[in-house]
Amino acid sequence: MNDMSRYWSKTVKNIKPYIPGEQPKDRKYIKLNTNENPYPPSAKAINAIKLAACDTLRLYPDPSGDALRDAIAEYFRLKRGNVFIGNGSDELLAFSFPAFFEPERPPILFAEVTYSFYPVYAEFFNIPYRLIAVDDEFSVFVEDYFQENGGIIIANPNAPTGKGLSLADIKKILDKNKNRVVIIDEAYIDFGGQSAVCLIDDYPNLLVVRTLSKSHSLAGLRVGYALASEELIEGIIRVKDSINSYTVDRLAQAGALAAIQDDAYFQETRSKIIRTRERVSAKLKDFGFRVIHSEANFVFISSPQYPGRVLFQRLREEGILIRYFDKPKIDNFLRVTIGTDEEMDRFLEVIGLICGTT
Repeated sequence: MNDMSRYWSKTVKNIKPYIPGEQPKDRKYIKLNTNENPYPPSAKAINAIKLAACDTLRLYPDPSGDALRDAIAEYFRLKRGNVFIGNGSDELLAFSFPAFFEPERPPILFAEVTYSFYPVYAEFFNIPYRLIAVDDEFSVFVEDYFQENGGIIIANPNAPTGKGLSLADIKKILDKNKNRVVIIDEAYIDFGGQSAVCLIDDYPNLLVVRTLSKSHSLAGLRVGYALASEELIEGIIRVKDSINSYTVDRLAQAGALAAIQDDAYFQETRSKIIRTRERVSAKLKDFGFRVIHSEANFVFISSPQYPGRVLFQRLREEGILIRYFDKPKIDNFLRVTIGTDEEMDRFLEVIGLICGTT
């Protein structure tokens, strides 16, 4: 630890920050490591961003983002009061921890294999947590969420596995935890699975968090949104307005609004990714890989021949980036983002050459 650490708080000294996927600058790669959408954003979104840049950048953005909230509410047949927008879904999650979880309560619950930002937030906000075990297929037993807790977070589909949880199971969890907030992180829901948004009117303790980064090709714009009862949304707003009232800038609000309204383009690109995912999954199985059933825009795979770390390094040498996690239970698996058909053909070609299947 360097000398500057003497000025750090105990919290900063002790935390282990989230490590994002590599964004290399040394050469051109086929990037299949950060779950970005391989297709460009809607042309309508690009035009809206350009117009906003020309006309309004001298002014602060609408702190409430009401036009965007109205568009999202209309899309999901909700009310503006059921919608909160933020600077990516990660920010929404960060606001949710102090809004709904407390150090003095029993531990919050989330799966032992899931999005690795959850334990980072828990430790940063001093929230106790308990890990829910997964089996050999990376599934959880729903009954494990029926124990005493201070709140629940579930990524659906899960990351990094891509496995989904049924709407019936989510309802069971909500029914057993009516006095605690249940957060369903739906960052990848647009590529498969069943959204819990339809349950919001019946469950005031349900908070659904979503993002435009993956499904709408806007990872660089950083826009996420939460859907919930007005009571929960007001709780997040109180946290946001205690930190930064202007979290979503004018360009982001304009681009996100146009992207939400261009549903035809969204449906076209998501369908392409789903078709490519299914084709690639089948081919990898033909190669002898173990492929976890995915409802996301990535696949989670392991090779019977090569350790995950070795295959990750070999692919990188060939100019293909994927994601490797050096963690218990998943250290022999690789997460591969679904790119264009051309990118995935090259990925399959290299995999075949490495493993001697072609």
